[in-house]
Amino acid sequence: MTIAIDPARIAQLLRQDAMEAMSTAEGHLTLDFSAVTKIDSAGVQALEQLAASAESRSVQLVLHGVSVQLYKVLRLLNLTRRFALN
Repeated sequence: MTIAIDPARIAQLLRQDAMEAMSTAEGHLTLDFSAVTKIDSAGVQALEQLAASAESRSVQLVLHGVSVQLYKVLRLLNLTRRFALN
């Protein structure tokens, strides 16, 4: 299953839609970040919560289409290890 992330609603999508989708995910959940160039602190916090939930459910999170700028933020916050990047 793939969820497209709307840049204007990152935190909301991660907290609601992605968490819901994880309950039916079969081993992995792909989040399409191709439209996202930046992320705010609420988005980072929601991503961290989603990662923790995925780990506890043995679901691998795959981030697709991550921009260079977003990758740098994730790397700076030491979050790249929690996701597969595609």
